Amino acid sequence: MVTKERRFSSNVNDPVADLLTRIRNANLAYKDDLAVPVSKVNEAVLGILDAEGYIDGFEREGEGVHQALRVRLKYDKKRQRTISGIKRISTPGRRVYAGRHELPRVLGGLGVAIVSTSQGVMTDKDASRKGIGGEVLAYVW
Repeated sequence: MVTKERRFSSNVNDPVADLLTRIRNANLAYKDDLAVPVSKVNEAVLGILDAEGYIDGFEREGEGVHQALRVRLKYDKKRQRTISGIKRISTPGRRVYAGRHELPRVLGGLGVAIVSTSQGVMTDKDASRKGIGGEVLAYVW
């Protein structure tokens, strides 16, 4: 059997929204893994999701222009989802910024806000500890 290499379009206006939508759709369909386009922001967001325990990990695959990130989704023993919700906040048409004193809390601290700061992409808790604000990319709970 010849395995066909899957290619996908990475020509999107909002790569973070594309990443979050791919994760949301694969999670709702109980997929074990999915492929997303490679970008520095996507890797940073996936690194946060991995560190917070929402996904089981990710790695690069392919070479050259045809690189992709293979994301392994995480479920518990009863096949319950670890990501119950994921939402894009700041869009290209409506940027949402939060100062260091206005950083959002997701579900009273049970969820995570992903914030793009001058020191990189981090969670709301990390940004608050460092005393910096930035663009609120997404909420995950």
